[in-house]
Formats: sequence, C-alpha cells, structure tokens
Amino acid sequence: MINKSRNLFDKYSEDFASCEEVIKKHSKSFYSAFSQLPKDKARSVFAIYAFCRQADDAIDRFKDLTLLNELQHGLQQLEAGTVLDAPIWRALSVVFATYDLPFQPFYDMLTGQRMDLDFQQPATEADLSHYSYYVAGSVGLMLLPILSSSAAEIQTPAKKLGEAMQRTNILRDIGEDLAMNRLYLPKETMERFAVTPQQIKQKKVTASFIRLWEFEAEIAEKQYEEATLMMPQIDEDCQEALMAALLIYRELLTVIREKKYQVFLKKNVVSIQRKAYLLRSAKQQIKIYRSESYAR
Repeated sequence: MINKSRNLFDKYSEDFASCEEVIKKHSKSFYSAFSQLPKDKARSVFAIYAFCRQADDAIDRFKDLTLLNELQHGLQQLEAGTVLDAPIWRALSVVFATYDLPFQPFYDMLTGQRMDLDFQQPATEADLSHYSYYVAGSVGLMLLPILSSSAAEIQTPAKKLGEAMQRTNILRDIGEDLAMNRLYLPKETMERFAVTPQQIKQKKVTASFIRLWEFEAEIAEKQYEEATLMMPQIDEDCQEALMAALLIYRELLTVIREKKYQVFLKKNVVSIQRKAYLLRSAKQQIKIYRSESYAR
C-alpha cells in the first residue's frame, strides 16, 4: 500500500508541485511549518490548501458563486469516483486514496464561503464560533487524518486550532475586511466594550478598541492552548510541523501588540527571522512533550 501510494505521488508530482506553488504564494506561514512534514504528507497538505485557497478566492477575490459551485461539483465527482482534469483534483484524488479523509469537512468549508458571499456580522460569540468552524475548523478536520492515525479521537482540539487561527485572521485583517464591508467582531462584544461600527470605520486605535481586541485575542490564545492537548496523538513525524504552525500563527497576536494594535493600515506578518526561531522552538517543545510522555 505504501509503495502504491508513493508511486501515485510520484506519478502526479507536477500536480502536487502546482499545489505547492499556491501555498508558497499565499501563506508563507503555513508553508514554513508544513514543509517540515515528510514529503508525501507535506504534498497532501499542499493539495488541501490549494482547494481551500480556490474556494476562498472564489468569494473574496472574484465574488463568483459559479466558481464555488464548480468546486462543489468537482468534489461531488471525486466522491463518486470521477477525477476532473485539473491539477487540484488529480492531486486530491491521490490524497483521498492514501488517507481516510472524510468528505464532509470539504463541503462544510464551501458552506463557510457561502456565508461570506451573503455576509452578516456575527451577533454573538457563538455565531462567530459557528462561522469559524465552517471556514477554518473544517480545515483542521481535513488535515487530521494526514497528521494522526488517531484522528477520530482528537477532532475537538483540531477544530479548536482551526477556530483559533480564524480568530487570529479576523484580528489581523480588520482593516482589510472593512474594505469588503465585513466586520467579524460580534455585535454583543462590541456593545460590551462600547465600540461602534462607526468608530471601527474611522480606523482609530482607541483604548476601548484595544480592550475589545484583547478580549478576542484571549479567546484565541485559550483555544491554542486547548489545541496542544492533541499533540501526543499526532503522529511523531508530524508533531513538529503542527506545533510550528500553531506557534507561528499565534505569534501574529504578539506582532500586532508590538505594532500598537494597528490593524487598519497594513497587514501584520511574522518575520522570516522570527519564523526560524519558532521552528526551533517547536522542536524544543516537542522534545519536552515526548520526555514527559516517556516519564509517565
């Protein structure tokens, strides 16, 4: 089975290379982390990312429901055993043939994109969590069978990690989202901290805005911590990469704090130097997890 899968990855190497270019271009953070995986697992993650990127671009970039429906059709064809003639579908067909991936999270992710097409500001934190599952927690479930042979046992922390990353995106992209007439901060939370949509649109970093931002950041940070509980059940050859992804993404919150919460004028990023440090930190943290596990 392993040799058969390896031959499939090699047979469709150009299709996987096409997917790798997508993640290289659009998410240097994820690429830095997941390129640490064993080659075929990394290529599998790149293929899933390319699918998610196409879905995201269909709405955010092109605002075209037809493109999203085409992705859903391709997914339905793949589930039925037919592979459409495009790099993303050929690559995904290999991933599905190799790992026990469920189809439902892929459909859920497309549902999340449709929520953005008919955007409504979340009313409550529960609404934001609901949305975050569909656009990001679902991705955690897509990747889990590649990263863990115990995927069924750790779905909750995987979804927590996806939601934490989505909340981080929201806190980073407030200005960018405003340009698309979207405000993801829940209405009830804005009211709690006396922040109005008009104040947000003025793009001023006020004391009340900082308190609101920190409230949401603390939720994300708690979810990152809860997500680490699944690390012992992640395959050993995937633990460092997943920990690196978690650390690099969480670091965005630290970067924004260092930039005095300026999320309106320029997208904040984790520097190459800091990513290198976090990759080393991931190795150290996994060593600690393993030593503690062996001690028990």
